[in-house]
Amino acid sequence: MIKTGLTYALEQDKLDNLSRYRERFHIPKDKQGHPWIYMTGNSLGLQPKQTKAYVNQELEDWANLGVEGHLEAKNPWLAYHEFLTESMAKVVGAKPIEVIVMNTLTANLHFMMVSFYKPTKTRYKILIESDAFPSDKYAVESQLRHHGFNDKDGLILWKPRKDEELLNYEDLESILEAQGDEIALIMIGGVNYYTGQFFDLKRITKLGHQYGSNVGFDCAHGAGNVSLNLHDSGADFAVWCTYKYLNSGPGSLAGCFVHERHAHNKDLNRFTGWWSHNKQTRFNMRDEFDQLPGAEGWQLSNPPILSMAAIKASLDMFNEVGIEKLIEKSKKLTGYFEFLLKQLGEDTIKIITPSHPDERGCQLSIQVKNADKALHNKLTEANIISDWREPDVIRCAPVPLYNSFEDVFKLVEKLKEILCARPDKIK
Repeated sequence: MIKTGLTYALEQDKLDNLSRYRERFHIPKDKQGHPWIYMTGNSLGLQPKQTKAYVNQELEDWANLGVEGHLEAKNPWLAYHEFLTESMAKVVGAKPIEVIVMNTLTANLHFMMVSFYKPTKTRYKILIESDAFPSDKYAVESQLRHHGFNDKDGLILWKPRKDEELLNYEDLESILEAQGDEIALIMIGGVNYYTGQFFDLKRITKLGHQYGSNVGFDCAHGAGNVSLNLHDSGADFAVWCTYKYLNSGPGSLAGCFVHERHAHNKDLNRFTGWWSHNKQTRFNMRDEFDQLPGAEGWQLSNPPILSMAAIKASLDMFNEVGIEKLIEKSKKLTGYFEFLLKQLGEDTIKIITPSHPDERGCQLSIQVKNADKALHNKLTEANIISDWREPDVIRCAPVPLYNSFEDVFKLVEKLKEILCARPDKIK
């Protein structure tokens, strides 16, 4: 039974088999040396302490070996992306042939749409959720314009019902029943950035394929956070960044999934570069293009090794812990967070994230009655780092690798203290 009080939180931290991993991250501190309560791993994950050594290894090899580092480095650069594939595949629930680390998130989305958005005069529309992350919306709108279509007419929005925040699958079914023969692509955020709603990827994919649409997902808020099971979902493609829950550093390289049924289809339209060319003949330079099978066949250029080193540092830790254990702790930690917030009273706090643990990750999006960004600013001044999203949502993500039950308790206590100081005090 979940209890209130600091004693319970400390007891849970002692029982937590993953609590030791907190010490393997750099936790930012205030001027007095007190650690921040960092609840924005859904925006930028903290730095693993081992990242520096991983990056320094490549800097040393570059300094000592120069170009020979491509073959002679401790981790030879020529094949460096291969060091990430198996671990990344485990994180997102895919087969190694289906996964590649390359480019950045929205760039990968565009490259995937080159292959999987194949509009015709009668089937050209793209369906996304109405409150998709802005970059996704901008990307699909630009694809519509690129193909000569009106980006307002060609964009179909899956919207929540009146006075609701979450999306309903029955409404998606209704959209497809009415317009399915006009929709070329369904592209949904696997976990909605604003509400934290984790969608049923398999259900959406099955529905889209039933009506002849290709289906892809932006899993930026899902990778390292929830059980994506991308292979089993049947999705045609997925993309994600690595700097949120995967802790690889600001602007780091992204991930890409292409289902294995497309692995050997050389007829799929795509933009190509020499890193997607047959590895055995790549350096012959003058050979005709010979495409690699699987997700590797969507690569363009040799990758930035320093960024990949930071990704490897984090993925090695994920591989050590296992995504299943992380999700198990995440559900306990987020459930505790939800419990404490509800003690403040439903007339004060509204959680817009789904209450069912299987329909969310570790993020809870909360609305506070009669509050504006000033409340978020007061939390920040108290060294509680959360995330404000207009018009009225504070997003908090207790990340299982480095957040504790004590962190959650202190956050809610500070929130209560700030709210009690307002003229419209909570009961």
